[in-house]
Amino acid sequence: MTDILIRTEGKAGRITLNRPKALNALSYAMCLAIEEALDRWAKDDSVALVVLDAEGDRAFCAGGDIQEMYDTGTAGDYDYGRRFWRDEYRMNAKIAEYPKPIVSFLHGFTMGGGVGLGGHCSHRIVCESTQIAMPECSIGFVPDVGGSYILAKAPGRLGEYLGLTATRMGPGDAIHAGFADAYVPEAEWDGLKSDLCSTGDVAAIPQHPAPDSPLADQQAEIDRLMGTEDLQGMLNQLRGDDSEFAAKTLSKLERIAPLSLAVTIEMLHRLRGPSLNIRKALELEYRVSHRVMEHGDFLEGIRAAIIDKDRTPKWRHTLDKVPAVDVSFMLRPLGKEALQFEREDTGMNIGFIGLGNMGAPMAANLAKAGHTVVGFDVAGTAAEGCAQATSAVEAATNADVVITMLPNGNILRSVADEIVPAMKSGAVLLDCSTVDVESARAVAEQAQSAGLGALDAPVSGGIGGAAGGTLTFMVGGSGDAFDIAKPLFDIMGQKAVHCGPAGNGQAAKICNNMILGVTMIATCEAFALADKLGLDRQAMFDVVSTSSGYSWTMNAYCPAPGVGPQSPADNGYKPGFAADLMLKDLRLAQQAAESADADTPMGAAAMALYQTFVENEDGAGQDFSAMLPRFETRGRD
Repeated sequence: MTDILIRTEGKAGRITLNRPKALNALSYAMCLAIEEALDRWAKDDSVALVVLDAEGDRAFCAGGDIQEMYDTGTAGDYDYGRRFWRDEYRMNAKIAEYPKPIVSFLHGFTMGGGVGLGGHCSHRIVCESTQIAMPECSIGFVPDVGGSYILAKAPGRLGEYLGLTATRMGPGDAIHAGFADAYVPEAEWDGLKSDLCSTGDVAAIPQHPAPDSPLADQQAEIDRLMGTEDLQGMLNQLRGDDSEFAAKTLSKLERIAPLSLAVTIEMLHRLRGPSLNIRKALELEYRVSHRVMEHGDFLEGIRAAIIDKDRTPKWRHTLDKVPAVDVSFMLRPLGKEALQFEREDTGMNIGFIGLGNMGAPMAANLAKAGHTVVGFDVAGTAAEGCAQATSAVEAATNADVVITMLPNGNILRSVADEIVPAMKSGAVLLDCSTVDVESARAVAEQAQSAGLGALDAPVSGGIGGAAGGTLTFMVGGSGDAFDIAKPLFDIMGQKAVHCGPAGNGQAAKICNNMILGVTMIATCEAFALADKLGLDRQAMFDVVSTSSGYSWTMNAYCPAPGVGPQSPADNGYKPGFAADLMLKDLRLAQQAAESADADTPMGAAAMALYQTFVENEDGAGQDFSAMLPRFETRGRD
C-alpha cells in the first residue's frame, strides 16, 4: 500500500494521504511526490483544480514525520533536516501561490506539517471533527511550514496565543482565526468531492453557516494579555492578572521551550504589516529551521515528547532568562544559505530499494553527488544523505530512476509487481541485483509494457567497490535507458558496459563470475600444491603473476596472506566477496547453462566445490578466497 495516492479523476487532480495508522504524518518522500504532481498539473489543461484529502477517521495530517530528523540530528548530521525543510517550505509556497484552485478537506487532527499542506490552499474545508493546531513550540521549535504567515494575519493577538500555547481549534475557531474558509458537514464530503471532480468548479462548495467560535468570544481578553512586545512583558502581564484565563495560559507557557516562545513572538512582530507574504514568512522560519537542531531545543523537545516520552525536557533557558542576543541569533539572515524558492534541478529524483551492504553505500554516493535519493529497505536500514521511505512504493512514486539491489529473482519479481504501477511514465527501472536471466527479462518486459525504461545492471567490485564508487556494471536493456542511467553509473562505478538487450547484463555477470569461481579454485589449488612441493609462496607469486598463469585472482585478489596486493586474505578472510555469494552466482550460471543447453563441466565442478565449502564445511560467512586454507589441510582423495 502506498503512503500517498496521486491520480486524476475527471477534471481534478487528486492527492490523498494514505498513512492513517501514522495519522497521515508527512514524510520527505511524500513532500517530493506532492510537489511533482502539482508541477505536472499546473501545465495540464485537462486539470481544472486539485482535491487534497486523507484516508482514515482520525487525522488529515498530524504533522511531519520527524523521526529521521531526530536520528540524523543526534548523530551530528544537520543537513538532512535542512534539506527536508527547504523542500517542504518550497512546496508550501507552491501551494499558496498555485495558479489553480486547491480544495483541502481538513478532518480530525491537522497540525504542523498538515497545516503547511492543507492550510495554504485556496479553499480550505473543515467539519465537525476538525482539530487544527500549531504545536511546534512545545517540542522546542517555532510555528513553521508557513504557519507564521497565518498566525501573523489572525485577528488581534490571536496569532501569539495560538502559536505559543498550541491551543487546538475546532471548525468555528479555525474559520475565525483564518486557518479555514468553509464549514461542510463530513456527511456531505463524498458528494462534494464527486461534484468537484466532475465539474472542475469550486462553485460546488456549499455555503453553510460557520459554527460558533469560543476564541472569538475570548478575543478581547487575548488581545489584552498577549499584546506585549516580548516574552518577559507577556509573562509579567499574565502574572499580574487574576483571571482564570491568564492562569491557564501561564500554566501552558511554563511547560514550553522558553527560546521557542521568545523567537515566535519576535517572528510574528516582524511579519505583521502590508509587506507580509508567504515567502517572507517561510524565509524567516527557515532561518530558525537551519539553526534549531544545533543551537535550539528541537532535538531535546523531540526526545522528551516522542522518543523517551518522559515529558521532562531540559530546555537551554529558563522562562525569565532568554537573552535577546539568542533570539536575534536564531533569526539572523543566512546569506548564501537562505531559503530559495526555485527548485534546483541539478540532479535526479532516485528511489533506491535495497539498502544492504552494497545498496547503502551506492545510494549514499548518489546523494553526495547532489541527487535526491529516497531509500527503502525491509530491514529498516538507511543510507547517509538519503530520505527514508516507509515502503518500496513510496520510494518509487516520484522517481526518475528506481534502483533495486535485491537478493534474488523471486524478490525482484515481487518488488516489480509493487513498484511498476506506481512509477511515472518514462522513468527507468534499474536493477543492480544479481539474479537469473529469466527473471531479469521478465521484469524488463513488465516495465516496458508499463511505459518504463528497464535495465539489468549487476555489479562487480564488492563492498569496497560500492563504498569507493569503483564498481563495474554489466548492463542489459535499451540504449535510451542506458543513456539516462549513464551519469549514475559514473558516480557509483568506474566502468559500465552496455552488453545488449534485456537480460544480457545478468548473462555477462554470471559468465564472468563462473570464470572467477573456477580461477579462484585453480589459484588456491596451485598455492596448496606449491606449499607441498616446497615452493615459497612469494616466489610462486613472482613467477605466475608475470607469466602465462596471470589472472585477476592471482594478481589483484591473491588468496595467500602476505603475498601480492592487500586482499581479504590479509584480514582473516573477512568477506570482500563472500563464498555464499559466489555459490549463488555459480548456481545461476548452471541454471542458465541448463536452459541454454550449454556444456559447462568446470562451472559445474566449481559450483559443487563451493556448495560443499559453504554448506558442509566452514565457508559460510568467509571470503570466497578462503578456499586456500581448505586445500592446505587436504590430501589427495
